[in-house]
Amino acid sequence: MLQANMQLDAKGLACPMPVVKTKKAMTDLAEGQVLEVLATDKGSKADLAAWASSVGHQYIGTVEDEDILYHYIRKGNNEPEVEKAFEQTVALKDLDTRGGMILDVREAAEYAFGHINEAKSIPMGELESRLEELDKNEEIYVICRTGKRSDLAAQLLAKNGFTKVFNVLPGMNEWNGILTKEI
Repeated sequence: MLQANMQLDAKGLACPMPVVKTKKAMTDLAEGQVLEVLATDKGSKADLAAWASSVGHQYIGTVEDEDILYHYIRKGNNEPEVEKAFEQTVALKDLDTRGGMILDVREAAEYAFGHINEAKSIPMGELESRLEELDKNEEIYVICRTGKRSDLAAQLLAKNGFTKVFNVLPGMNEWNGILTKEI
């Protein structure tokens, strides 16, 4: 399936146990890491999505393989939003009118469950080691889920000599266009 930082086996458990076990497992993950939950309870899809949203985690999606549901949840944080530091921004709604490359810095699992067509995936954790894949002369529009990781990625690019960099705000959680999926 997709790459996750930790796997939780909740097969054979009925509501509310998949959520109870998931809640406990999330405490062992760092912010931004992905938990894969294996479950057989069909109701776990709605339960885990609702729970994740209510506590500030991101429910990435579910892959069904025969009788097993593979749920992917990215750990969020409960800290207040910090003001964005990178000054060059582009509104998400204006992205389709711009030329250049869209750089998606979300994790591979997030990208696989839906991304803008032709966006290049380089997860934030890999960006510094993969800078040579990017053209310093091309406009680069950096996007993530909310604008926080893309802000950090844009700063990293600027520190490494990229001058045509823009942070896309608010991020993929507000994208209403067509999504390409690779699952």
